[in-house]
Amino acid sequence: MPEPEIRELRYFQAVAEELNITKAARRLGIAQPPLSRAIRQLERRVGVDLFDRRDHGLALTDAGEVLHKEAIVVLNALGHAVRQTRRAGLATLVVTAKPGVATGLLHRVCERFRAEPDTPEIQVVVSGFGEQADMVRDGRADVAIAACVDGRGLATELLASEPRVAALPSGHMLASRDVLSTADLLTEPAPRWSDPRVVDRDYWLGHPDRPADGPVVHDSAQLLEVVALGQAVALVPSSLAARNIRPDVVYRPVPDAAPYRTSALWSVRRRSPWIGRFVQTAKAQASPSVQCGRGSG
Repeated sequence: MPEPEIRELRYFQAVAEELNITKAARRLGIAQPPLSRAIRQLERRVGVDLFDRRDHGLALTDAGEVLHKEAIVVLNALGHAVRQTRRAGLATLVVTAKPGVATGLLHRVCERFRAEPDTPEIQVVVSGFGEQADMVRDGRADVAIAACVDGRGLATELLASEPRVAALPSGHMLASRDVLSTADLLTEPAPRWSDPRVVDRDYWLGHPDRPADGPVVHDSAQLLEVVALGQAVALVPSSLAARNIRPDVVYRPVPDAAPYRTSALWSVRRRSPWIGRFVQTAKAQASPSVQCGRGSG
């Protein structure tokens, strides 16, 4: 029996996620009957039922659950391969960073890189909090400049390091102290970043025993607002504090908090001379006033 086609896997993923043929067909932009036939054909190819067809809807069988997980890997790998192949043919380097320190550095690096002879076109993508590493892993970007905590599958080069400070509402009792420690923050409500990964969460909390019981935030602007409202106390890069002086938020040094590190990130699977040249340019453009060094990956 021939192996499943990519089209069938895409159809299967839509039905597996919607658990409704009509909704999946609408999502795929096709009619319901050919989608139903494609799913039946896929079940014949693999030799097992993938869905438990009930009166009130569909449910994945055990075999369907397995294919659902494995198909995600296959389709993501295919998408990554297509993006990298297309990019190689177009001689384009896609780079990304989130707004803030990383974006400012990225702009300087791109300007310098474009001035060098025989360089490819650069496409700059501004991304959200926590997106940069995943964009590099799945091939949406070749290089990122970011504060990477979870470096699985990535090569990294440290570009800059700076201390983090505690952001407190101006009337907070800790605001009267000149210096704080992470232990001082243990009982304070902490913002919950929308990215749930444990390694990132522990880094931003500053202490593994500190609960994240404050509001969910999606960016630094929202974080400072919940601090100003007295809903949370947060650890932020000192440069962010310097750019956001306001009467309702005070900043205090926390010497034992892990520093905020800005790094260049790229996939360990990518072997491109342009990535190497871009990273070298980034190292040269990193602020000399900030401690720089060699990363690991």
